Formats: sequence, C-alpha cells, structure tokens
Amino acid sequence: MAGNSFGKLFNLTTYGESHGPALGGVIDGCPSGIELDFDFIQNELNRRKPGQSAIVTQRKEPDTVKFHSGIFEGKTTGTPIGFVIENTNQKSHDYSHIKDSYRPSHADYTYDKKYGFRDYRGGGRSSARETACRVVAGAIAKQLLKNIEIKAYVSGVGPIKLNKPHTDINLNNIESNIVRCPDTEMATKMESFIKEVRSKGDTVGGIVTCVIKNVPVGLGEPVFDKLHAELGKAMLSINAVKGFEYGSGFHGSTMFGSDHNDAFNTNGTTKTNFSGGIQGGISNGMDIYFSVAFKPVATLIQEYETIDKEGKVVQMHGKGRHDPCVVPRAVPIVEAMAALVLADFYLINKMHN
Repeated sequence: MAGNSFGKLFNLTTYGESHGPALGGVIDGCPSGIELDFDFIQNELNRRKPGQSAIVTQRKEPDTVKFHSGIFEGKTTGTPIGFVIENTNQKSHDYSHIKDSYRPSHADYTYDKKYGFRDYRGGGRSSARETACRVVAGAIAKQLLKNIEIKAYVSGVGPIKLNKPHTDINLNNIESNIVRCPDTEMATKMESFIKEVRSKGDTVGGIVTCVIKNVPVGLGEPVFDKLHAELGKAMLSINAVKGFEYGSGFHGSTMFGSDHNDAFNTNGTTKTNFSGGIQGGISNGMDIYFSVAFKPVATLIQEYETIDKEGKVVQMHGKGRHDPCVVPRAVPIVEAMAALVLADFYLINKMHN
C-alpha cells in the first residue's frame, strides 16, 4: 500500500489499523531544539478521541501517545520522532456481520477489490482512527510554528448553518460546548439535531471552518505546490471529506471583479479578504480561512440493503460504535493537517532563505 506519508520536509508516515494492537507514526524532518509541551500534545489527542461526549462514538480509548525516539530531555533532536498509540478497547466481533458484505458508500468494497483482502474490523486501515496519528504530528507542528494561530470550529451540521464570517465570531468559545461551535445558540441546536439523528440510527454530515492567523507573507510554492492546493489536498485526505473551499470559494464565482478584488492598504494589507489570505498560491499575510465539508458517516445503525462478495443482495443491520456526526471530533484533525502543511512550507521557506 502506497500513500502513507504526507509532507516534503516536515514528513509524517503513519501505520496501524483500527482494531490492531496499536497505531503509530514517524515524523521526519522536524528541526532540533524545539521544546515540546507534552500536555498540549495529549490535550489535542483528547479533543479527537472517541467517547468524549454523548454525541460521538462511545468507544473508550485513552489515546495516550508514547514517544520512542527523536526526543531527549523534552526537546526534539532532529532525528526521526517515532510514536505509538495503543488500541485498548477493540470490539472486533461487532464487525463480523460485514466480513462478507459491503457497507454502501464505505471503503469496504474498494479495499476488497483493490487488494483482494481486507481487515473488516472497523474498516482496518480505512478507519478514521488513523487520524489520531495526524493529530500528534500536528500538535508538534503547531509548536514549531509558534506564533501562528490555527483554530477550527463546527460551522454546520446538516441543514443547520452558522452563517457568520469568522471575523464576527469569538474563536475563544470553540471549546465551550461538545459540538465545538463557537455560537452557543447554534451549538445547542446542532447538539439536539445530532441526538435526534442518532436516535433514528442514522447519521448526518457537517462543515468545519478553519481560521489561520499571523501567517507570514511568502508561504507557498508556485506553480504546482500552491499553498491552497496543498491545504486542499491535506483536507481531502481526511476520512469522509467531500469538499474544500477557501476565501470566497464557490460564492466568488457569482461576483464581479470590481467587488471581489481585495484593494490594498498602504502597508500591504487588504481592505477585504476574498482571497482568503492566499494570492498566486502564496500567503499574503492576511487571515487564511477555509471550510471543509464532511459527508454523513456511511455506517448506519439500522437495517439496509447491500450486496455480499458474491454480488447477492442481502439485508444488513449496522452494529458497533459509530459517530452519528463526525464534525465535532474532526475539528482537531482539520487543525492538525493545516499545521502540517504550514510547517512544511515554513521549512521550505527557511531553506530558500
């Protein structure tokens, strides 16, 4: 299997399956001498871990990270950083019913056809549990980036949308509720809706918006390695993501150039920010902001029709522990992938200079 690594200079390779002994990763290219806050790294994992609230999967995993290399006396040494996150609460028998059948819109079918064999327990390598490794690496990348602030939040759950620009939102309120929506009123509506969906054995999608502040001018490498292109790739690599837009996004296609152009102030900042902090694939010093659309989780806890390995139509009833909506737990994953992209471009910029 190819495609298990991300990044050029700041590079992460992950390994492990949802119901294997452990997940883990190797971070290569991290500079030496970075003093790490291990409590911060663990807290980032806690924001992603299962079982943290009534609206997420009830799988109970401590998700404690153990570092095996690349760190000495609390600082990075410049050598590969190896880490492991043990799986402690597998219930593999919950997935015996899909051993010979495929969940619609899941990776079951494509993995089986591509590799001729698959780990059906929780989806194996296709499980979103792999993203725990990304959060570890992202937490280290955030500490490399220091003054750059990366904050993501839930801006939509199904038909419920927080239709406010990020400039009108208090981003300090993101962790004030279990949905991770910074608007208390909207968070309450979203929580109630997720619980209603869950009670029906169904799932629902949502949107995570990310804002990155204090980004220096000059990150991004034209022509093919544009900053927004790499951010898009990073976000689309996350399980269940169906869409990515930055700046004015699709709405920008409805505007006139005279309205869309970001006029300059004399200090190089812009009066508006339809560009989303990126022009010509290079950061311009303004806030970078983008939204990521997540589909409903494919596994339904209700009866549905599908096919088995022989192509026969079968009835299936979903079992196991699954998120009715992934976006509350996806917030730290979106932040982590953004941090990995920025850390990579930060090091590329240092190499050029």
